[in-house]
Amino acid sequence: MARAEATTWRESAFAAAPVCMTAYGIVRLIDDDHGPGPDWSLGHLALLAGVLLFVPVFLVLRRAATVGRGRVSRWFAGAGAGLGLLGVVAVTGQVLIDLLVGYCSVDRATMDELFGRIQSHAGVKPAFYTVGPLLFYVGLVLLMTQLAALRAIAAWRPVVVVAGIVLAAGDLDLLAVAGVLFLLALAPLAPLSPLARSTEVIPITNPAQHTDSTPNTNHAPHTDSAPHTDSAPDARIPAGSVTPH
Repeated sequence: MARAEATTWRESAFAAAPVCMTAYGIVRLIDDDHGPGPDWSLGHLALLAGVLLFVPVFLVLRRAATVGRGRVSRWFAGAGAGLGLLGVVAVTGQVLIDLLVGYCSVDRATMDELFGRIQSHAGVKPAFYTVGPLLFYVGLVLLMTQLAALRAIAAWRPVVVVAGIVLAAGDLDLLAVAGVLFLLALAPLAPLSPLARSTEVIPITNPAQHTDSTPNTNHAPHTDSAPHTDSAPDARIPAGSVTPH
């Protein structure tokens, strides 16, 4: 049961993560002042949840791109997942800073002052506000592109992801639209979760072989050299052959 719950959690992350990001975009549109208050906190908590839910998404995409593949594919997928997870760390740090600033401020002017003081420390701005968060998108695009190249997913999915990234980067007011595009591209990929986690093979057996547990001694054994084709006990298929498109 624990394994089934883990699978369900991983599968739900493919839809829940974009939904949380969409929720953040909607709350941001409602909050005209972008200042301290319930809207600021609620929106950033939704963003934090969405970003953290991308951790299982990155891991599942990486695994799906490496099962049965060569060294180059494994390296490429590992690089994409690694960059994406570094981006998760960066965006998480940014959100926590934003929440702290919002909690300690009484108005937008106070927030701007606190942001300036925090970002004045060496490395904070590139790590959490400029370079670091970009790694999240770079990793996601790399993994989606690799899966499309391997024909594990439809080719239009990484294109939709890139479109969402462009919208989010161009105008923060379009974050909700970007979240919907991420949802469109990622939610149907939830079946990749059990596929990525299962590498064993399942033997195919003929049910007729098990209908009688008593050996039949009334017939002589087969003496002809032709193979017996009524059953195929050695045939094997890979488990989890779902390919979402």
